Amino acid sequence: MARVSAKSAIIRTYKYKLYHTKRLRHIDTNINIAGIIYNHCITLHKRYYKFYGKHLNKYKLQKHLTKLKKLPKYEYWKKVPSQAIQDITDRIDKAYKLFFRNKKRGIKASIPTFKKIKSYKSYTLKQAGYRKAQTTTKELKKL
Repeated sequence: MARVSAKSAIIRTYKYKLYHTKRLRHIDTNINIAGIIYNHCITLHKRYYKFYGKHLNKYKLQKHLTKLKKLPKYEYWKKVPSQAIQDITDRIDKAYKLFFRNKKRGIKASIPTFKKIKSYKSYTLKQAGYRKAQTTTKELKKL
């Protein structure tokens, strides 16, 4: 059995399953929009590679997405928190870097592909948190 010293801190992680209810419908909507944004980023990467022969930098991609969010066609993207969009671009950038590194080394790898929006089930909130309520239910701060 491992011993924990008095100086080390214990970090607790909580994992909750959220059920589909009217109260949590906005979270489901945000997840669907995050899937749309993911697929849009993949499309942009493919076009950029087709024209320039390089992969798209994540900072250029984030800058482009912020411009798109200002357009009336993509105004609904504002529902998704900006840090969640940044995480999507980070994951896509890592996937493309890994693909090109493996391609350079001669390792067989596949390019990142589109995801069905129905199968896109989560997104990451970097600084969002929760507070534990006195009852058995949990209250989410801001999503």
